[in-house]
Amino acid sequence: MRLDKFLKVSRIVKRRTVAKEIADAGRISVNGVKAKPGTELKVGDILEIGFGQGKTRVRVVDLRPAVRKEEAETLYELLETEK
Repeated sequence: MRLDKFLKVSRIVKRRTVAKEIADAGRISVNGVKAKPGTELKVGDILEIGFGQGKTRVRVVDLRPAVRKEEAETLYELLETEK
């Protein structure tokens, strides 16, 4: 699954276009490597996302094309949040 789609489906980022902009700005890395919006994710990948001054690290647990709002958090495991 593409990085931008995963971020939207998991509701880490509200819109896919916003996820694309964040990735294009170089504020997302996958397994320590800067990622583009089309980067293909696998289960177990570690994402580091820069939001403003903070960073969030998550591990991809599941890849599904669509989930209900209540199930979105089951797609990833929160590892660390810095403010």
